[in-house]
Amino acid sequence: MSAMTTGLTEEQLALAGTTLDFAREHLAPHAVAWDQDKHFPLDVLRKAAGLGLGGVYVRGDDINAAGSGLTRADGVLIFEVLATGCPSIAGYLSIHNMVGWMIDRYGDEAQRARWLPRLCSMDTLGSYCLTEPGAGSDAAALRTRAVRDGDSYVLTGVKQFISGAGAAEVYIVMARTGGEGPGGISAFVVERDDPGLSFGPDEKKMGWNAQPTRQVVLDGVRLPADRRLGAEGDGFRIAMNGLNGGRLGIAACSLGGGQNALHRSLEYLADREAFGAPLLDAQALQFRLADMATELAAARALVRQAAEALDRGDPQAAQLCAMAKRFATDTGYSVADRALQLHGGYGYLTEYGIEKIVRDLRVHRILEGTNEIMRLIVARGLTGAAR
Repeated sequence: MSAMTTGLTEEQLALAGTTLDFAREHLAPHAVAWDQDKHFPLDVLRKAAGLGLGGVYVRGDDINAAGSGLTRADGVLIFEVLATGCPSIAGYLSIHNMVGWMIDRYGDEAQRARWLPRLCSMDTLGSYCLTEPGAGSDAAALRTRAVRDGDSYVLTGVKQFISGAGAAEVYIVMARTGGEGPGGISAFVVERDDPGLSFGPDEKKMGWNAQPTRQVVLDGVRLPADRRLGAEGDGFRIAMNGLNGGRLGIAACSLGGGQNALHRSLEYLADREAFGAPLLDAQALQFRLADMATELAAARALVRQAAEALDRGDPQAAQLCAMAKRFATDTGYSVADRALQLHGGYGYLTEYGIEKIVRDLRVHRILEGTNEIMRLIVARGLTGAAR
């Protein structure tokens, strides 16, 4: 825990302590079983909401007193600590909170009143629908259409790799209302019971098995115009601004998973003997542990820097978020993989929990924008500034 709490305020230390208690009691003891059984623990998510973790970034005002109104700097701390218990559940909570923030930030008062109280209590779950079967990294090329018909929009298309799909009741869907490119995209709030909405089968995945991932199929879903979030044509901007925070959340989850893997390695090497001495006394292994701890600390510093930049509206925030997401997700996965190696054959066994962390963290390098796209964002910022 000390590695995660360096430089925190008293309020953040208290927040970290409460979140860690929750992760240790409600996530860590069940994480392996949830993964094996492919169980989505809705009851545990609602317990998390009781601590304010269902509306981390949502304003706590007269419309929604349950909003926690915390900063991005607070959020990356929360998601890192949660991920020490289970990266998969922490990752879904990050996505759910991205949905809540988008409605809070871009919704009008009626939209905020309609959806935010139940999102914050997690009686209603949220999902984010941008990726499509033919438009993954090139999100601006999405084909889902929303055709205006009087006072309504009719949505048709398919969204791919949607976390929480089927279990969630609220879906923020990006659809094309205009011409090609990002300027023709608008954002809509679709509800699970809307006629024409259906879901593909639950995907069989390498990791993140404690939450469902399915296609979201829109077959002529008719929505009243008041389901549009923000102005027509603002959808891509809304989606990207949501992803800035989402990338920090996933980066933080990678740190938490990596930190847990490092902690487990320390315990294992202290207990295990070879050639008449504890493995922890071997200098070669100590150096490996030192590198793992150093890399996690460097990644954590970058994630927190990016979160603070996003909080203060820094013009470089999007670039910093991309840097943090790329570096922290690569680092967390690398640390977890090395932790498995340090456990030898035991690391490959399910009961030790290390192989689950490796599988969970692998997808963090893909979702919320692949790490190749993160490099592209950073490179464009650099080359644009140089011209």
